Amino acid sequence: MMETNNTGLLIKMVRTAWDAQNNELTKLINTLTEEQLAREIAPGRNTGVYLLGHLIAVSDALLPLLGWGELLYPEMEELFIKTPDKSGQTFPTVGELKLRLEAVNAKLNAQLDAATAEELLDRHMAVKPEDFATQPHRNKLNVIISRTVHMANHIGQMLLLK
Repeated sequence: MMETNNTGLLIKMVRTAWDAQNNELTKLINTLTEEQLAREIAPGRNTGVYLLGHLIAVSDALLPLLGWGELLYPEMEELFIKTPDKSGQTFPTVGELKLRLEAVNAKLNAQLDAATAEELLDRHMAVKPEDFATQPHRNKLNVIISRTVHMANHIGQMLLLK
């Protein structure tokens, strides 16, 4: 394991990247109109509304995965993770999605603020303790890194709606 000061620095870098992507997403969805968000990213692809809902559902799923509580919006998993965009489902309004994004981010940020380096380097809930013993990289911080990259990817897609 690295020295504590290097661990703290790495955690700060990950948190800074997480915050930057969340801020970029919020800024983007506040500049796009509801009409723009309703459009497909490209012909036959997901709409901006679907991608926004998907990002909220994925972030919400971090709460139980990281051991930080239950889903705030369990119905979003079915709508935006398990079901494709063109499935005929009725989605929440853009206004409701924005409120949900704010609520999920507030909960995640509070948990991130309170988490210690030791907690962030501990296993996430989808890893068995015996597996974590031989695969310590399967930790909470690594999940946050992967979700930050995932968010950046979808933000890049949503930029096509401008």
